[in-house]
Amino acid sequence: MGAPITVDIAVDPLEGTNLCATGGAGAITVLAASERGGLLHAPDCYMEKIVVGPAAKGSVDLEAPVKHNLKAIARRLQRGVDDLVVVVLDRPRHAQLIADIRQAGARIRLISDGDLSAGIGAAVAGTGVHAVMGSGGAPEGVLTAAALRCLNGEILGRLVVKDDAQKERMQSMGIRDVNKIYTTRELAPGNSLVFAACGVTDGNLLQGVRFTGDGVHTQAVVMTSTPARVRFIDTTRLENKPDVKVRFR
Repeated sequence: MGAPITVDIAVDPLEGTNLCATGGAGAITVLAASERGGLLHAPDCYMEKIVVGPAAKGSVDLEAPVKHNLKAIARRLQRGVDDLVVVVLDRPRHAQLIADIRQAGARIRLISDGDLSAGIGAAVAGTGVHAVMGSGGAPEGVLTAAALRCLNGEILGRLVVKDDAQKERMQSMGIRDVNKIYTTRELAPGNSLVFAACGVTDGNLLQGVRFTGDGVHTQAVVMTSTPARVRFIDTTRLENKPDVKVRFR
């Protein structure tokens, strides 16, 4: 037998718990994996983020004014700022960000939860999302980075330090510069990344769990960075009944 393989795994058993409880759109279950050291061990705190798709990769700056970033994204996408849709978590802390986006002329899609799903959507054609801005969970930022490494998108993130106690905890985890702006590759530096998600409630990216007389239907996406592949998988878990019929498309 060969040497054992060690891996890093990041899991969010239910991204969007409130969405699931209320029947809102976009709840998913998520797992990312890499070789050892391939995923940043992020503390349980907020992270300031900006997420864009492949076309706008390299055009944004977390320290730049919102208007500057939106103009740069619009230029890359060859459209007007007023044609951009920016997803923002509906939180009081984002009041100024929301005002800045509106002043710049872009449209806003406020979500109650699920910035991970929204971040992936920014890198997938047809979702109607062009960027994600604002602060959300740092562990979710690492999961988003793993997906974006597979999709060639970009996330920039900076940890939000609440107080001295949290700063000391970050430093005890090996984070020396708590003001560092992390790139996609720094959040998920692995050479061989795997990202998998399954829809729980219907969203822009995945269909939610569906129950029929034949069984339980789910839709999942599995991405790999090496080789660069994205697979959508529809699964039916059949009911153990004699009259169950499997329907093919």
